[in-house]
Amino acid sequence: MTPVRSLARAMLSGIFVVSGYRNFRNPDRLAPTAQPVTDKVAPILQKAHPRIPTDTETLIRLNSAVQVTAGLMLATGRFSRPAALVLAGTLVPVTIAGHPFWNNDDPVARNNNQVHVLKNLGLFGGLLLAAADTGGKPGLRWRTGHRIGHSRRSVRRAVRTARREARIAVRSASTARRLPG
Repeated sequence: MTPVRSLARAMLSGIFVVSGYRNFRNPDRLAPTAQPVTDKVAPILQKAHPRIPTDTETLIRLNSAVQVTAGLMLATGRFSRPAALVLAGTLVPVTIAGHPFWNNDDPVARNNNQVHVLKNLGLFGGLLLAAADTGGKPGLRWRTGHRIGHSRRSVRRAVRTARREARIAVRSASTARRLPG
């Protein structure tokens, strides 16, 4: 991994590790803001799996733990592509719950929340780039196509070899019939 990639991943993941840690330790400060979103998500989670906790503070803690874990994975380069996608997924509820500028009547608060939404969109874009970054190595699509091409060539070679051997066997059999015996 190049130094630029390492530095960029560490810088991108920093906000998730720090804010995830803070929010994990103190979820009650976010609970009133997150409550409207968690109330809408709770029934879906209950349908998906009845044992998933649906109280607001626990959901904040879960999201925070995921952010810390995936942020550290991104920063260290371990499973960085899936970690970037997971972090992008955690941004969606955070942005909707934390910065609903569409509900603000105060122009200053509305502007402040719009700036935060744009910042989160920028982070989302950076995470998508990190998720697509193969680190200079061929991506899965190329490797799959290359493997398929290699397999096709191998099959063609095997078919040509089998035809050649069949022709040789036919010639040998016809020569063997002609010889007195």
